[in-house]
Amino acid sequence: MTTILAPYHQGERLADAEIPVHADVTVTAEFPAGADLWQQAAVTCAAIAEPVAAAVRGGRVPVVFSGDCLLAGGTVAGAQRAGRDPGVVWFDAHGDVHTLETSTSGYLGGMSLRVLTGAHPERYADAFGLRPVAPERAVLADARDLDPAEAEYLAGSATRRIPVAEVDTDTVPAGDLVIHVDADVIDAGELPGLRYPVPGGPSTEAVLDACARLVATGRVVAIHVACPWLPTGDRAEREIRDRLVSRFAAGL
Repeated sequence: MTTILAPYHQGERLADAEIPVHADVTVTAEFPAGADLWQQAAVTCAAIAEPVAAAVRGGRVPVVFSGDCLLAGGTVAGAQRAGRDPGVVWFDAHGDVHTLETSTSGYLGGMSLRVLTGAHPERYADAFGLRPVAPERAVLADARDLDPAEAEYLAGSATRRIPVAEVDTDTVPAGDLVIHVDADVIDAGELPGLRYPVPGGPSTEAVLDACARLVATGRVVAIHVACPWLPTGDRAEREIRDRLVSRFAAGL
């Protein structure tokens, strides 16, 4: 495994200790003057893609930690640069399938999976060389908190939505895979301090077990873990985060 840290959330550089991992590579993004959030995301994704591609070319599975689901595109782009064509298994409490037209908040993180599968390419994929993943090559695991526009889109989309417990070799796309895990897929009662907590989700072990089932196939070429939690000085919260991050960094 190669551990890559991209300590950014919506263009904000996070404190070094906010994602508690001893990284092999720490990504630095240098934003042009006046860059908007889309441009900042593209710069960060491009910076992520290079070490991901190097790891995949070397036969290693990179595990990328960031503060933002939008940066998963950099992980996928890196696998593509290494000659892979992965499908995506997207673990998230939310749908992340909004567009600029459907979002009521304008929060770009809520569009992360949709732009990965081809929406707004001029603002996202084209800006850092991502080939959008075909919607049928993406599976959304959990997504228990959907806005009406997201539910309507998924009802007619080739992107399938399944419970975490059903994630297995026969319910995910064939061939190479990138796993994306937004930590908020885990029940908010087990993982306090999240920016956008959602109760009623799967346990930490259920999510880790689902990921482990996929890793065991040998088809996972990269993993992206988004850690959208708030800074905390609470010792118990930090220990929970440490354990979660260490499991992913160790390959589960």
